Amino acid sequence: MNSAARGAGRWVFVLTILTGSFLLFLVQPMIARMALPRLGGAPAVWNSAMLVYQALLLGGYAYAHALGRLRPRTQGLVHLALLAGAALWLPIGLMQADLPAGAQPAFWVPWLLLGSIGPLFFAVSAQAPLVQRWFATASGGRDPYALYAASNLGSFAGLICYPLLVEPLMASRQQSWAWTLGYLLLAALVAACVTMLPRTAAAEGTSVPVETPPQRGQVVRWTLLALVPSGLMLATSTYITTDIVAMPLLWVLPLGLYLLSFTVAFADRRGAADFITRMAPITILLFGGVMMAGYRSGPWFTLFVALLLLFVASVSLHTALYRQRPAPERLTGFYLAMAAGGALGGVFAGLIAPVLFDWTWEYPILILAAGALAPQTFLTAGLRNLWWGRRWWIAFGTVLAGLAMLVTLGIEDGAAGGLEGRGLFFLALGALGLASIGARPAYVAVLAAALMLFGGYRSLLLSLEPGARIRSYFGVYTVHLGARLRELDHGTTVHGIQLAGSIARERTPTTYYAPGSGVGRAMRRAPALYGPGARIGVVGLGTGTLACYAQPGQLWTFYEIDPTVARIARDPARFTYLARCLPDAQIRIGDARISLSHAAPGSLDLLALDAFSSDAVPMHLLTREAFATYARALSPRGLLLVHISNRFLDLEPVVAAAARDGGWRAVTLDYKPSALDTTASVSLWVALSRDPGVLTALAGDERDWRPTRARAGLSPWTDDYSTILPLLRR
Repeated sequence: MNSAARGAGRWVFVLTILTGSFLLFLVQPMIARMALPRLGGAPAVWNSAMLVYQALLLGGYAYAHALGRLRPRTQGLVHLALLAGAALWLPIGLMQADLPAGAQPAFWVPWLLLGSIGPLFFAVSAQAPLVQRWFATASGGRDPYALYAASNLGSFAGLICYPLLVEPLMASRQQSWAWTLGYLLLAALVAACVTMLPRTAAAEGTSVPVETPPQRGQVVRWTLLALVPSGLMLATSTYITTDIVAMPLLWVLPLGLYLLSFTVAFADRRGAADFITRMAPITILLFGGVMMAGYRSGPWFTLFVALLLLFVASVSLHTALYRQRPAPERLTGFYLAMAAGGALGGVFAGLIAPVLFDWTWEYPILILAAGALAPQTFLTAGLRNLWWGRRWWIAFGTVLAGLAMLVTLGIEDGAAGGLEGRGLFFLALGALGLASIGARPAYVAVLAAALMLFGGYRSLLLSLEPGARIRSYFGVYTVHLGARLRELDHGTTVHGIQLAGSIARERTPTTYYAPGSGVGRAMRRAPALYGPGARIGVVGLGTGTLACYAQPGQLWTFYEIDPTVARIARDPARFTYLARCLPDAQIRIGDARISLSHAAPGSLDLLALDAFSSDAVPMHLLTREAFATYARALSPRGLLLVHISNRFLDLEPVVAAAARDGGWRAVTLDYKPSALDTTASVSLWVALSRDPGVLTALAGDERDWRPTRARAGLSPWTDDYSTILPLLRR
């Protein structure tokens, strides 16, 4: 093959690997979006889906590795046959199956996703290692690893394009057909690559010497270097949405930067990767301390630091992988070890950590692991001579003595709350760390001390306090018990406040549910609207605050997705709303929409939907089909209350569009409590009914209910189409 033909052939391989990676990361959010109405919005659903994707990716890489035993042209023909067989699952979509009301994500999600896209995902996931190996063969032994940078660039493009372009512009069915066309293009590109492969073993002509198989220790190092960035990406997503800011779509940023780190680390031009890798120990040390300090007054700055820390750590560890890459004939085994590490990182951060820890302890653990594995070089020749000289013990002893002094001062002076603002302390710890870069044991000791003193110690004290913090797949819940106040926090969001000190105070609704709020007024008027036997449903239990509006003879049902929240609300040692006001309340665990779809028609008179105040929006609860479910469960004169207070999204036009589409009348109450009322919160509630007389009776003589604000051109969300981009607050 002449140089011109080889240049053209290279671009065919590059385009093939870009297309395959683009489709792979486009189908993940696409199929998850399609599954949302069927499986509900539980984080356990996404954890299970993540494991399905990683298992299929690992299987695809194992298949590519096994295929390496065949001749190149035979490999291509076998893979084309696999692509043709997987095409039977086109166009992509969910297999038809009716799930029971109590469907467990751990079982149903793998079954549903494997049956829906398993063969397609498996076939496309094998694309990256196969095409790289084929390129090395077809080009006469040229280094194929730069194509992995192109692969991750395609992955990043697919990930970003879905929320920014595909979801806002296409309904699910259109997305499915567009992906089908992309798959057919991919198959054609693979066929073009196969035509460039040699037909016989004698024609392979590689210029790369045959390399001996890697030792077990080398495979373990590859796996660890892939495990830590994968786990850190998921841990960063959990940490920033739990302890910094719970903003929708925020998970895209860590995953996107994780993918970009491969592009930098495996690029032909090494300048950026080498510079970032050299700076990584400094960045991990300083920014790790900043992250653990947790500056709540500057969440956007902290978010920037968290993302930069993830990117730098990932680039450095992936650069270490690049530096240890084997010859092209061992390429598929190398990527198989990387895929295994990525899957193990996901299992640790996504499944094991929520069960094992009561806080996001996986985050500092993985930061420490990144610091221990990142390549290190001494900052100056003098430091190198000091650590490597005969008197190395002086440097090591100095660092240990300095650490002992700082740890003692930190604990005695209140490391649980006072160190964050003490710049001199931070500078002293940083100086020890900078002096120890290159001497890995000393550096790891300084990094561990920094993580512990600047936040880890404070979190450890809270973890040691019995019952103060509980973790589930839905997040971290922190309970603060004071003499006059009890508070439940879900990450950075207040989930409920109860007054303490007397029975009357404990029965007082607070925060978003105060008597003057929209839901408070509706609950107080329920006896007049529906009589003494009103049937009331509440989506979202929280601390059980709304239970204190219950009247004798009423039938109340709470719909709560997290069993942990139900246990907290029922525990009188923490909160007594249920114990004082409604000890026999019915609590149905599971996704509310799925539970309500199994409710008897007309079985509720009033339904309060309180699932949006935590800023993580369950979109499937605001679609046309969801409102049809609510209408079916409500009586003809039923009243629906929707809580739409949100720091980042303006949800009022979405509810207005759904009301217009479903024949509802809607009014909104902006509640702003008096400055003297410190227990009530600003809240926004929308009341909907198909009977205008119900809304008239609800408002009564009060004139602060207003028509719900619509937005011209905004269509109602459906299970087939929704986007939050037009709703972001500026």
